[in-house]
Amino acid sequence: MAVVIIDEANAGLRLDKALANLGKVSRSVVIDLIREGKVSVEGQVKKAKYKVKEGEAITYELPEIAVLDIQAEDIPLDIVYEDADVAVINKPQGMVVHPSAGHASGTLVNAIMFHIKDLSSINGIIRPGIVHRIDKDTSGLLMIAKNDVAHESLAAQLKAKTNKRRYIALVHGEVPNEKGTIEAPIGRNPKERKKQAVVAGGKAAKTRFTVLERFSGYTLLALELETGRTHQIRVHMAYIGFPLAGDPLYGPSKTLRPNHGQFLHAETLGFEHPTTGELMEFQVDIPDIFAQQLEKLRGLS
Repeated sequence: MAVVIIDEANAGLRLDKALANLGKVSRSVVIDLIREGKVSVEGQVKKAKYKVKEGEAITYELPEIAVLDIQAEDIPLDIVYEDADVAVINKPQGMVVHPSAGHASGTLVNAIMFHIKDLSSINGIIRPGIVHRIDKDTSGLLMIAKNDVAHESLAAQLKAKTNKRRYIALVHGEVPNEKGTIEAPIGRNPKERKKQAVVAGGKAAKTRFTVLERFSGYTLLALELETGRTHQIRVHMAYIGFPLAGDPLYGPSKTLRPNHGQFLHAETLGFEHPTTGELMEFQVDIPDIFAQQLEKLRGLS
């Protein structure tokens, strides 16, 4: 059982909203608890629409939390920002985000569970705070939710396309236009199940690009996502004939050497803070291996 006391800031609110605010529990979980009679005000069960008063004690029973069988590992982690609600992580190239078959350890989630103790537990299951993902060989920024309210807020911003995600990519070929928009639906490739593709009936996907620098045979781009489909940038750029350099799945076999995976970096991440409403924006430089490759291309151009 848990207890919160209604403060001045939450007095007069509906019971479900006030409890979500004070208990750091998602609104949907709170509504379920109220429907199940697991929330009481001064000892009496109330409905969600009940207007709470300052000083009232709200008692609630959280569902039992099932812990995922993921081991915390002391792996170095670049935490760009952290507060009570969110964290922003700079993921290195080559690190898998979630444990899976063949990647049971050494993932970002293993590292997060060691370094960040409070993570969202939506629907009663501890989830390691991951709101969105980037591919194993993509480096850069990810936002992490440290409670249910933050998780729902950040996920809603992704769905509403109000957050900012800017990527830097090196692609094969010399892109002719300074700017462009790729709007083409993405779904699973019907011929190769491990790949995504532009397909009729796929989910809507939109990517904007701007040329940053040109080289002989390559172009450096800044890309902004309006949607977040699996492998979206990689699929869209391959679709228009400019696949990412180093991409083992969608790019040509003849690419930059040594090949450490696609040259794609999540450079900028912006979102509205789930508690304060403050607009927050973070930026990290491309990794050394990316910067070194650009210097080589400059020397050849």
